Amino acid sequence: MLYYFKKYPQSVAVIIVIWVLCMIPVPETPLNEINFIDKWTHFAMYGALTLVIWHEYRKRHTMTNWCRLIFGGVLCPIVMGVLVEVAQAYLTTCRSGDWFDAVCNTLGVLLGTGIAKLMIVRR
Repeated sequence: MLYYFKKYPQSVAVIIVIWVLCMIPVPETPLNEINFIDKWTHFAMYGALTLVIWHEYRKRHTMTNWCRLIFGGVLCPIVMGVLVEVAQAYLTTCRSGDWFDAVCNTLGVLLGTGIAKLMIVRR
């Protein structure tokens, strides 16, 4: 585990921030008036996470191991998105798990993957 903290510190930091934000109570704000703001937030967080993972991977490796990158940069964030929703449902009293949030997490990962892939091709 320490290996990942040293090798991919930005990715680990974003993962920790997402977990913390998803497990604490959310205060009421004027942004709550925006339709589906929660879903857009999930979409953006997981898209950003994916971009950070792919960027950090490419920065630290000269050759791309596509199987490893797809596993760590696509499948793991998708699984994490589902696990966050399950944790919200069963481990908190202030949050509730929502499968539509998990879908938005997955869509964010897929968008982030598409953008990252375009950036790699242009490189």
